[in-house]
Amino acid sequence: MSSILRIGMIGLDTSHAVDFTELLNDPNHKHHVPGARVTVAFPGSSPDFELSARRVEGFTETLRSKHGVEIVDTPEAVAERCDAILLESVDGRVHLEQFRRIATYGKPVFIDKPLSVSSREAEEIARLAGQHGVEVMSCSAVRFAQTLTEAIAAEEGGAIIGADCYGPMDLQPTQPGLFWYGVHTADMLYAAMGPGCIRVQAHTNDNHDLIVGTWSDGRIGTIRGNRRGNRRFGACVHREKQTLYADVYASDKPYYALLLESVVGWFAGGRPAVDLRETLEVVRFMEAANESRFTGQPVSLGASPTVGETAAAREGGSPS
Repeated sequence: MSSILRIGMIGLDTSHAVDFTELLNDPNHKHHVPGARVTVAFPGSSPDFELSARRVEGFTETLRSKHGVEIVDTPEAVAERCDAILLESVDGRVHLEQFRRIATYGKPVFIDKPLSVSSREAEEIARLAGQHGVEVMSCSAVRFAQTLTEAIAAEEGGAIIGADCYGPMDLQPTQPGLFWYGVHTADMLYAAMGPGCIRVQAHTNDNHDLIVGTWSDGRIGTIRGNRRGNRRFGACVHREKQTLYADVYASDKPYYALLLESVVGWFAGGRPAVDLRETLEVVRFMEAANESRFTGQPVSLGASPTVGETAAAREGGSPS
């Protein structure tokens, strides 16, 4: 690899494509992340996903004309021309197929949230990664917010005994239930609690969701998803001796810049900050929460969605 890593990007239908490219390619950016540069990209898009279809052309032109990124016609062409890959497609439904097309090139891949929209697809991504020796990391940038990181690291307060996370939870028909905005708070919860959730129960109405996870050691963590009221993310991390509040907007450096610093460090020879096995559990947590949103019943993370699961549950719908 060269001293400046050549980053390939797949999926230019999200604002993250522009934000990440600006951070990497513009040395005058206030939060510039050195050591890597986006050099080649494949636009992609999902015609049935309005947010994807209407934004991809403008974001592609920004990368081409403002940042000098080469635009190519296939994911394979990206993988051939880079050292590492940012798979940014906004539609989690396409992540498995796009990853399948680049896995054989052996380049490390960051897959932006969500890893996939089902545990079955997530496990297939992990299987392909293992088969081809590809390092994969996937998460929400919000888990890298400095105040959350500091609250989780404050060990003088004793062990973490629980966490309550909140944030906006818009619903998107093409991305089932939590897989659209709920992934952010789910990732925050797992950053604090770690893996080991065994059961999820959701309480939902038109304006809010309250999702309660029970861990194998008896700890309880919650997510409050809002579709009414403020749209800010935050968390309370409960320790044996104190509770710490994390306002993810309180630090000067945005969480997506902190994520990108971590990813570039990994691409340069470090280790992924989030273990893929944990991400697989986050996916299953969201899948189980979606089922519980519809049925109102607790769902075990050890059980896959039932054959009789309705279309409304698969789409993240709420009971009428």
